Amino acid sequence: MRVLLVEDNAELVSLLVKGLARSGFAADSVGSAADAAHAMAAMRYSAIVLDLGLPDEDGLTLLRSIRGRADATPVLVLTARDGISDRVNGLRAGADDYLVKPFAMEELVARLQALLRRPGNLLGRQLNVGNVSLDTEGRQVLVDGTIRAFPAREAAVLEILMRRSGNVAPKRLFEDQLFGLSGDVGSNAVEVYVHRLRKMLGDCGARVKIHTVRGVGYLLAEDKGG
Repeated sequence: MRVLLVEDNAELVSLLVKGLARSGFAADSVGSAADAAHAMAAMRYSAIVLDLGLPDEDGLTLLRSIRGRADATPVLVLTARDGISDRVNGLRAGADDYLVKPFAMEELVARLQALLRRPGNLLGRQLNVGNVSLDTEGRQVLVDGTIRAFPAREAAVLEILMRRSGNVAPKRLFEDQLFGLSGDVGSNAVEVYVHRLRKMLGDCGARVKIHTVRGVGYLLAEDKGG
């Protein structure tokens, strides 16, 4: 899942990006409200982590703008403002959760995961298709109950497919979720990761099949061929 970090402290951003990656989140980062607006116009994010002390405008103004256009993307406010009135104002402006700096990375991750389990968001910690299970929080892939070691990118591709099991996942969705705004994507990068995932699933006896829908994307379904 891809999140947007709206934070102007470069050192903190670096720590957040690394910490989120370890928990299966991919992150784009911007340092101003204006850049955040551009990023949100270009891409759909699973969640937003929003600092309030931005250089060009107050984060609450940006938050009100997001909610004013009926955008329900979960927003976790991350700020040094720790007064009760600050928290109340943040929640009233449309924040889904509020975390005060300094904080533990584990708590930030847990709060994001909790937001995404709420009705209407990307539900489900445990995903199951055929004899394959994926613990989206622990980042563990199991085949017939046995843990299998999958690299982060292949596990991310598997999660996208499992969340849309039986339906086509467009190629653009993989590009957005895996690479985001970084531009670090070759013309056949998605195909390469899907090919690797197919081989890994086959090697460990997974009873699922990834179908290619040419010109559209990929579909994961249980393989009932025996």
